[in-house]
Amino acid sequence: MTILDRRRTQILGQMGIAIWKSRLYPDEGATGEGRPAGNRIELVEEPENIEIVDSGQFANLEEVASAVRGCQRCPLYRERKNAVPGRGNPAADWMFIGEAPGRDEDLQGLPFVGRSGQLLTSMISALGLARDQVFIANAIKCRPPNNRDPAEHEVEQCKPYLKAQIDMVKPRVIVALGRISARLLLDAHEKTPMSELRGAVHRYEKTGIPLIVTYHPAYLLRSPDQKRIAWQDLLLARSQMN
Repeated sequence: MTILDRRRTQILGQMGIAIWKSRLYPDEGATGEGRPAGNRIELVEEPENIEIVDSGQFANLEEVASAVRGCQRCPLYRERKNAVPGRGNPAADWMFIGEAPGRDEDLQGLPFVGRSGQLLTSMISALGLARDQVFIANAIKCRPPNNRDPAEHEVEQCKPYLKAQIDMVKPRVIVALGRISARLLLDAHEKTPMSELRGAVHRYEKTGIPLIVTYHPAYLLRSPDQKRIAWQDLLLARSQMN
């Protein structure tokens, strides 16, 4: 990490070097809302000559998972321990989509296995479901360094994988966990606040699948007073199953 003053940042921008305003957070858990803003800027390398991946090229979820595990479409693969394709019932009615893997997820190659994963399991159980009845994935399949927010080009490279998973599972409802996954799924502007995304029934692209936005479990661990609001979001999602 390098602290860059405004002038040096402008020069780098003029040179075409991608920069990313990073926020440094504890290693525990995946990314989520409510983190303290930082003043560090991390240089994020953009890949070149990327092979085009189409979400329709995969025959099944295992092919998607295999492609994710071997993916080198962005520089995140260099520091990961394991890519995290996703896991769950391939015919699930519910699909939960988080933001990016955290430390524990990176070590095990599985989604939501840390403390935030334990809370997600409790949230799913409160709905009368078990984890093996739903499908859980992340918008980003590799852990960004220091759990920083993923860069835009990193998000773009993972889009085909997530789209393929949604197209194959065909859930009856999607729950977006956190602002990054919500903005990706809704193609919302990066500055759109959570307050404008949650509390409403959205639709995923042209499929018509109801999409509900709620807080990321990692954020709820830091802000337990928001759990009641998150529960209202889950009830809204459940109402779409009727």
